[in-house]
This record gives sequence, C-alpha cells and structure tokens, in this order.
Amino acid sequence: MIMAISSFSIKQTVVSDCSFVASLGISAAYERRFKKKLITSIIYPQNKRGEPQYNPCGKYMVKLNINGVHRKVIIDDFLPMDQYGELLCSFSNNRNELWVSLLEKAYMKVMGGYDFPGSNSNIDLHALTGWIPERVPIREGSEDFNKNGVFNMMKSRFHKGECLITVATGEISKADEDRTGLVCTHAYALLDVREHKGLKMIQLKNPWSHLRWKGRFSEQDSERWTPELQKAFNYDVRTAQSYDNGVFWIDYDSLCHFFDVIYINWNPEMFRFTTCLHDVWLAKEGPKKDLYSLGDNPQYRLEVKGPKGGAAVWVLLTRHITDKDDFAVNKEYITNLVYKTGGRKVWYPNDPRPYIDGVRINSPHYLCKISVKDPGISLYTLVISQYEKSSNIYYTLRIYSTCEFNLTKVPEPYKHEKTVSGQWKGSSAGGCGNNPATYPNNPVFQFTLQNSANNNHVLLELKGPKQYSVGFDVKTVTLTGDADSPGAFQKAASGDFRHGYCVLELENVPGGTYNLTPCTFRAGQEGPFLLTVSTSCPFTVAQIK
Repeated sequence: MIMAISSFSIKQTVVSDCSFVASLGISAAYERRFKKKLITSIIYPQNKRGEPQYNPCGKYMVKLNINGVHRKVIIDDFLPMDQYGELLCSFSNNRNELWVSLLEKAYMKVMGGYDFPGSNSNIDLHALTGWIPERVPIREGSEDFNKNGVFNMMKSRFHKGECLITVATGEISKADEDRTGLVCTHAYALLDVREHKGLKMIQLKNPWSHLRWKGRFSEQDSERWTPELQKAFNYDVRTAQSYDNGVFWIDYDSLCHFFDVIYINWNPEMFRFTTCLHDVWLAKEGPKKDLYSLGDNPQYRLEVKGPKGGAAVWVLLTRHITDKDDFAVNKEYITNLVYKTGGRKVWYPNDPRPYIDGVRINSPHYLCKISVKDPGISLYTLVISQYEKSSNIYYTLRIYSTCEFNLTKVPEPYKHEKTVSGQWKGSSAGGCGNNPATYPNNPVFQFTLQNSANNNHVLLELKGPKQYSVGFDVKTVTLTGDADSPGAFQKAASGDFRHGYCVLELENVPGGTYNLTPCTFRAGQEGPFLLTVSTSCPFTVAQIK
C-alpha cells in the first residue's frame, strides 16, 4: 500500500484534478515532516498499528469528510489504463504502491467520476483531512490584501504544522504560459516558505511532476542562486537542472504577480471547542435576493464566553454538494453575515450595519473569523445569506472556538400568522403623514389580540412595490390587558420608510384591538401590497377601510 509517504512521488496524468493531486502532495509532505498520519490513516483495511494494508480481495474503504460529516466510500482496485497498460489515473512513481490511485478513485467516485470538471484545494483538502478551509485572494495594491502580513502568517503557521497551503493561478495567456512555465488555472502544492535577508521565497510543486517556473530564481537563474543562497535554502542548482520533477522556488513578489489565490486549510486541533448543526434553506422561503429583507434567512444566536486576553471564534458555512452541477456549474453564491444585535433577529441587511459583512462566493465553503476582544458574555447574530437563491440549499454550520460558546437558532415566539392583501388605488393612495389632507384615505386594517395578557409578541410586515418607499402606523383602539404594561402604546410606527419592505416587532403587548395604516411615502403611488401579522397568541385581522 505505502512504501514511503512522499510528495515527490505523486504524479498526475489525464484526470483534471490538479487541485486534488496538489492536496495529496502537501498532505504527504506534512505526514513525512511531522510524523502524523494525516491521509494514510483514512484508508482501510488497517493493521494493528493503524497502517493501511494491501487487500488481496481488492476491496477498500476510504473515509472522507463530505457535506459536514465523515462518510465511508467503498472502492475496488480496478484502475483505468490505456491500450499500452499505462495508468490513466494519478499514481506514485514507486510503481508498487497503491495509496495515491486509491485515494483519487474514492474522491472521484464521490464527486461524480473520472471526468472531473475541476475543483479547488480548499474543497479537496477539507474532504481529505477535515481541516478548516480559508480562501485568500491575491490582490496586489488592494487594502484587503496585506501582502507582508500574509507571508509572515504563512511562514509562522506553516512551520508549526498548523496549516496546509496550496496556491492557484488564474487566467494566463498562452504566450505568458510559454514564457513563465506556469499553467493557466492550475493548482500548486506549497512545500516550503522561507525568508533570508529580506528575500521571501516559496517552494512549489506542479502536480504534473514536470514543467517548472522559468522566471526569477528558477533553476536556470544561476546568477541569482549564489552559493550563500543555495546553502540557505538547501537547494542545489546543478541537481535541479538535471531532472525536472515539477518542484521549484519562486520569489514571493513573482507569486503575487502571477498567482490568483492562496488556499489555506487550518488544523482544527487549534480550537478546544467545536460544534455543528445541519439544516436546509428551502427555495420557497424568502425572496430570490435578500437585498431588502433578511427576515426569511436562517439566523442563529451565538453566545461567546470570552476570557481575559480575548478569543478566536471561526464560523464555517458548508453548502452541501448533492449533484455534480453543484460544483461544476455552481450558481449559488453564499456567505455568512455577523451582527452585534444581542442575539436578536435581524430584519434589514444594513440596519444595523453588519459587524462582519461577508463576500458572497460560489464555493461550497465560506469561513468567517470573529475576534472576541471583550471578556464576559458576547452575543452575536449569524445570518446565512445568498445572492440569487434558485433551489433548496442544504448546509452545515460549524463553529470552532478557543473559548466556551453556545449556538442556537434565533428564537421565534410567533405561533400564529395571517397574511392579507390590499392596494393603494385612486384616493386610497394617500401617502404618509406629511400629506395631512390625503393620509386619512389610506387603507386601514384592524387586528385583535384575543386575550387579556400583557406579554404578547407581535410582528408586523408590509411588502409593497420595490420602487416605492413604504411604511405604516399602528394605533391602540381598546385594551383588554393592562394599560400600564411596559409594551403598551398609543401609537407606534415602522420607522424610516424603506423600498418595498418594512417591519415592526412589538414585545409585551397587552391584549386588545389595534388599527394599522399602511402607506407609501408619496401620495398617488398606486399598487398592491401584502400585510403579514404574526403573534404569540390567537388573533383576528380584517380590513375595515
């Protein structure tokens, strides 16, 4: 099964899975360096020492981390070959060992077959190791990309064994490919990162096991590779010139210029506390775009017990892959938003503004990092968000934390709900209270809380044409509850007028009858609207004007 675990022996062939082969390469390098069975431990059967064994019957099991949980993938040892008896799948240059080909076959089986459309190393490494995926776009000159900070972080964490790193190119012209030796939209395994007298260098491996970088500090650049530098980086130019194994050094400036993204997978053992939940966001729930309201988005209450000195809390959102097109032609752009609202539900995307505003990406994974600075209890609201939701989104939300925390769904006290329709038309399009002559002509709805309690919860939502700014007023008519209740009021309003949607939450409302007047900001704006009343107690609602 394994003669000698090594990244140098792995060779990719015709299967378009460079990111997976690069992931195998850095995982093998990690095993060899840190003596920790990172990927060989997921192949079965195993001997008493936990080492994978050759099975004469040809049947194997591989444990992969798919859609938020561990899954066993059963395969055999039949491998694709060409007419000359050469393997068409990835393999090890140690031709007697099987681990490379079997791991690839198991992953290809899960992802739809050897006609693999391509992936990225974040996805592949998470499936192989369960390590936390993070995507760092390379944007030279951008405030969002701290060039020196990213290098120092990689150098420190890589040598501590806290992360696995790959890098990938973006679109490169054919002329630039020939000039640089780099491959368009291709993944490379990061084998080393070092600095010598201010010179920042990265060692990479092409999964093809050939074709190397031709620019500065390539094996042909004898002028820059001084004896001192060769000794500092343990690199022999003459040996490198004699054999192309796809391994090369590249200076960090050139990497930032020619490469598009850095993929980092973090060791989850850095975090003492973790939990996860699995859920689904149905396509019928909420609008296609959550530009105006987050009321139908999945929301969670995160309570963090921060110690003195601060803590780190990472939130990983994983969108489940249930079909090959989920990653081959992925049109679902998701993210995770974080609000400091005391764990309460968030209704508007930017009121209040997000504490952490996530970027919507079409990767199955999105990682959000929360730095908890204040000791004691901190409450956050986590909101799953999307760009254009067209189908059911199955997902896993996993929390990694250096301190204790508690994750629950944002509580919904509303047990009863009714939606009524209406319209502003002709004289009933009276506009807001700034138009005193026409405002009384607006439609009026009356709802009655059918009890005498003082602790009722009421949620009022108004949806109208998005080109109009809409709002509403609520007035107390009669009370069956206590007028001294902390939630009692004579008049309440939905607040600032908003495009197409507004909402009002009321707590500790006494039982009684209330009138609600929906309106547009300007008079004469005609159109339909929907009014939804949700309460914690039985109620009635009807249009009275």
